[in-house]
Amino acid sequence: MRLNRMFNLKFQTRSKDVYAKVVDIREKLKSFRAYDLGGIAINGLTPKTGYQLKSDLAYGPESRQRLDLYVTAQQPAKALILFVHGGAWSHGDKNAYKFVGEAFARYGYDVAILNYHLAPEHIFPSYIDDLALALEYLDTQQDSLGISTAQIALMGHSAGAFNIASLIYHPQNYQLKLYNQIKAIIGISGPYHFDYKGDALAQHAFDEEIPYQNVMPYYFVHQNHLQHYLFIAEHDQIVHDSNTWDLQKQLLAVGNHCEVIQIPRTGHISIMGSVSSLVSPWFKTRKAIVGVLDQTFKK
Repeated sequence: MRLNRMFNLKFQTRSKDVYAKVVDIREKLKSFRAYDLGGIAINGLTPKTGYQLKSDLAYGPESRQRLDLYVTAQQPAKALILFVHGGAWSHGDKNAYKFVGEAFARYGYDVAILNYHLAPEHIFPSYIDDLALALEYLDTQQDSLGISTAQIALMGHSAGAFNIASLIYHPQNYQLKLYNQIKAIIGISGPYHFDYKGDALAQHAFDEEIPYQNVMPYYFVHQNHLQHYLFIAEHDQIVHDSNTWDLQKQLLAVGNHCEVIQIPRTGHISIMGSVSSLVSPWFKTRKAIVGVLDQTFKK
């Protein structure tokens, strides 16, 4: 009888483990997009040297509050980059951006790539809250992680670019303890000034009862010390360039620094993929980003 009970307990435990794995696979398949194949291919060919990878670091108690840290082999690091992925606030995973960690670690930068809560279960400003929490974690744990938060660049693509801009320009003051340590914002194909009501890609990520003028970072620009570098793709068919030009106009109007850099022969997705070591020799994206980073963090 005792053996039977032990067998049943083991069987139940294994059944739960199998069920959990099935649910995990099902969720990943549900969120899969065709363009993910490109990221999978690039990541598979991404060099695994020049950095130390620290995976799935918990910056908060929730399952999505995890980040990967790429610690450059070139010590001391020039600065820390915190990268935020895109995906219309409803899709995306840090594991698809290993090529981003490697692309900048090889130039002497530590790179943190985070996951954050996704729509429609979570809406604005939950993913901005996650970003603030991740920064606090990196700051308080910098010694144990082997990094420095003395100099930080925030980098984001698409929805991620909105997130980093909103952390700084937001109706809520996040009172970041390391605000002065953030030196640069690098927004790539970001939506900074648009009406999400009725927008098929974005409406689920915001409370449609709240006017976009009460949310968009464009409306909360203030004077500060940050270097702003806004990248746009020559053939972006998803996010209108007016988002970037509008934000630049607001930033310059209050006396802030802002440069807009257009990347030829790229679209909304390929502008990000083109930073990969695999394809970067044929595009100016990574060279341009490293250039502005080195300009910001010059010794």
